[in-house]
Amino acid sequence: MRILHVTPSFYPATYWGGPIWSTKAICDGMAARAGIALRVLTTDAASPDLKDRVAPAALPYPVSYARRLAGHAMAPGLLARLPAAVAWADVVHLTATYNMPTLPTLLLARAFDKPVVWSPRGALQATAEWEDAPRRAAKRMFPRAANLIRPCETVLHVTATSEAVSSVGQLAGIRTVVIPNAVHVPRQISRRRLDHTACRLIFLGRLHPKKGLSFLFEAMERLPSGFVLDIFGTGDVAYVAKLQKAAKRFHGRVTLHGHVEGTAKAAAFARADLFVLPSHSENFGIAVAEALAHGVPVITTTGTPWHDVERIGCGRCIDLARDDLTTEIARLAQADLAAMGARGRAWMARDFSPAAMVDAFADLYASLCRPAAPIQVPA
Repeated sequence: MRILHVTPSFYPATYWGGPIWSTKAICDGMAARAGIALRVLTTDAASPDLKDRVAPAALPYPVSYARRLAGHAMAPGLLARLPAAVAWADVVHLTATYNMPTLPTLLLARAFDKPVVWSPRGALQATAEWEDAPRRAAKRMFPRAANLIRPCETVLHVTATSEAVSSVGQLAGIRTVVIPNAVHVPRQISRRRLDHTACRLIFLGRLHPKKGLSFLFEAMERLPSGFVLDIFGTGDVAYVAKLQKAAKRFHGRVTLHGHVEGTAKAAAFARADLFVLPSHSENFGIAVAEALAHGVPVITTTGTPWHDVERIGCGRCIDLARDDLTTEIARLAQADLAAMGARGRAWMARDFSPAAMVDAFADLYASLCRPAAPIQVPA
């Protein structure tokens, strides 16, 4: 089975957040299976800065990094290679929405009669649910174009039921499949609290207005001085500068640390008492899963698919229009955070393993591969 992944950015372009890691995990798992040939077609975009290009990683499958010339993914080289790549594939997996590869990939897949698995990674959901989504009016025209040109055999991959509900309304008649992202659960974790008299909050992820950081800053203004906040991640330069300016008024209680991964990310979770993600909209929110995998309880919002943190007993999921974030943080800080973290960690190990995710994609790809027509031999 030949699988082509088309995506505007790929590992090691970790600036772009969770989708980079989840797409790589799918590719890694599928490429390790017998009978699978996998290719990735992407750009060299490492961040919004046109001069920032990824150094291609050594991976056990071919990845073609086309040179980006503008925007997020304007790469003529990708378009030039796309027809042959789609013709080669048995299944095309498209991870993109409002950028250059999306419509050309759908159109070529239709022309070559190839099935498509399309992962919008929450972009359609965010446009539908987040009133302040940028260029919202223009983005609402996009699904109409996609519906006109997509192959009949297009499956929309979503990571939660809530994403399916928000997305299907924009893509009439499309089939959906829910496959959650996976998370690595360390065999051992260490908890290294820096100050037992304080409550250390952590936010980790892409720095973007939809993440609701304004709510978190407002909460920090009203929380007692014993609460401190560590923010990890990168984003638009102007927005990050705005956050840094706002952090100064807390006189050291709020610190922006920049991008973090690997052992440094594990160390950040080890120092944290409570993870906070007050997002307006998330299709999955991989940072929530990572926090739980490291034994850190979470408080998040009904704009994410993590309502079950309350059922499992490892956090709170609040409605920002009705609940007060400050009150909820203060209340949760008084709970048995260690026990809550242990329950969340066990949940991640049980239900969000990489093997389960890859098995689900393998079954999906296989179901889309039509057997070749038998060769007719003249009598």
